[in-house]
Amino acid sequence: MKELLTGNEAVARGAYEAGIIFASAYPGTPSTEILENIVQYKSEIYCEWAPNEKVAFEAAVGAAIAGGRSLAAMKHVGVNVAADPLFTFAYTGTNGGFVLVSADDPGMHSSQNEQDNRNYAKFAKIPMLEPSNSQEAKDFTIHAIKLSEKFDTPVLLRLTTRICHSKSVVETGSREEIPVQDYSRNIPKYIATPANGRVLRVSLEDRLKKLKDFSNETELNAAEYNGKEIGIISSGVAYEYAKEVFGGNASYLKLGLTFPLPIKKIKEFANKVDTLYVIEELDPYIEDQLKAAGIACIGKEKIPLNGELNPDIIRKALLNQESETIETDVKAVGRPPTLCAGCPHRGLFYALSQKKNIMVTGDIGCYTLGSAEPLNAMDTCICMGASISAGHGAAKVFEKTGSDTKTVAVIGDSTFFHSGVTGLMDIVYNKGNCTTIILDNRITGMTGHQENPGTGYTLMGDKTAQVNIPELCKAVGLKEENIFIVNPMDLKETRIAINKAVEINEPTVVITKWPCVLKKYSPEDVKEFDLNRKLCRVNEEKCTSCKICTKTGCPAISFTEKAVINPDMCTGCTVCLQACPFGAIEKVGE
Repeated sequence: MKELLTGNEAVARGAYEAGIIFASAYPGTPSTEILENIVQYKSEIYCEWAPNEKVAFEAAVGAAIAGGRSLAAMKHVGVNVAADPLFTFAYTGTNGGFVLVSADDPGMHSSQNEQDNRNYAKFAKIPMLEPSNSQEAKDFTIHAIKLSEKFDTPVLLRLTTRICHSKSVVETGSREEIPVQDYSRNIPKYIATPANGRVLRVSLEDRLKKLKDFSNETELNAAEYNGKEIGIISSGVAYEYAKEVFGGNASYLKLGLTFPLPIKKIKEFANKVDTLYVIEELDPYIEDQLKAAGIACIGKEKIPLNGELNPDIIRKALLNQESETIETDVKAVGRPPTLCAGCPHRGLFYALSQKKNIMVTGDIGCYTLGSAEPLNAMDTCICMGASISAGHGAAKVFEKTGSDTKTVAVIGDSTFFHSGVTGLMDIVYNKGNCTTIILDNRITGMTGHQENPGTGYTLMGDKTAQVNIPELCKAVGLKEENIFIVNPMDLKETRIAINKAVEINEPTVVITKWPCVLKKYSPEDVKEFDLNRKLCRVNEEKCTSCKICTKTGCPAISFTEKAVINPDMCTGCTVCLQACPFGAIEKVGE
């Protein structure tokens, strides 16, 4: 049967057809939909959201050592979190097949950097596959599992945003039911002590030699000859771009297995063409290895080092040609991202924006938008969990230098579970003086409403234990009187809590608790929160055109001669009503 699938959907289908029985992930664009699609096969594949990528990877490792075919999926920066077990698992090898899916984000569409995770395969010394379309995304998932078992190694499946989210036709097959491998204790293989590691290190190099031979033999790396004038070596979606630009006017060596590179096959191809181009996204990963092997090629001296490629960029760079475009006088309208109308984070950031002499260390999530105009209520954003640790470090410097500047760390509930707990532990243990604000919107908001340890539900829809954030804070040493729980829609309550928290010369936590405005409310949400809120409107007779309501940054508010609230966007959060000093905003029907 043929289906139109995204790359993420195709990987999920490949996991099903490959006989995988365990899958774990932490949601992160562009990888999120892999597990969201695997869950449709939950009768065959156990699947879960893990608190972070390291846990997801380690859980899948345990499943593989127990003999089951397993998969861990994450975005590119998530592999940084999982790198510790990755490098050691490369030494020990596996039992059941194991595939790590890394979804890279060239162009940083939804990420804080655009690192090229092909380097991880070379660094960790594990084989890597790079699909060029959805069909290959499915097929290469199956190949990855088989390679893993054949060579006793984890395998990296490297996707990019364009592969993850673009659709193409996929021919699907049936599931291959593979018996779980027998498990038996093997201390020299799986106990990574230095003594065992030294032996495993030698085995790892022996494995790489076999993989290099395989790379030169496999049809995953295939040549297509269309003449000798131009030769192109490429992989992933860049291969599709190259084909679109050069068509039948060039010969191609399409690399599907890109670590180890098939240097022997590459040399044979290079000797048959006059000019050799290497077309790849981001780092000169292939190019550098070719030049190190003495193979003359043209690559990053012409093709950009940064950003996502496309056919127009390649055409301009290598052929000095530009595609014809249609002239128009229509001007693009700048539409920066903003917190949604009714977002529970808006009240918190509006309160913070009015507080002086504070440094707000931020984190990864929807709430990063609190840094944007007009709120301007965030000073830093580094990586998942960094807000609390950075806030602690900054507070220690301010304390040491006698500054009266206070630090406030802002972090979402899912991110707190991911890697914020240890930062809070650090503050308490080292007698810090940073206020941590945990934005509990009852869901993992930024990546599309995935369950997390605080929601009470699993990926597979089962009810489960719910982490109690205040109790967790007390468990790491916070005093009960230093924990404040507020409704962020209530500006007065929120301001009072923040003011109290920052003035206490001890670790403090403010928990803002209100569900995401876009969330499909659970029965527990309906029971706990007053979600039937009346919309707001502007009383033009009272409006003085002061524009203070626009300082909340709500997209439902616009301004002509007077403030206007769009009734189709307003959710009745009342933040603007509370911000207005003249009582010009009122609830509809009151």
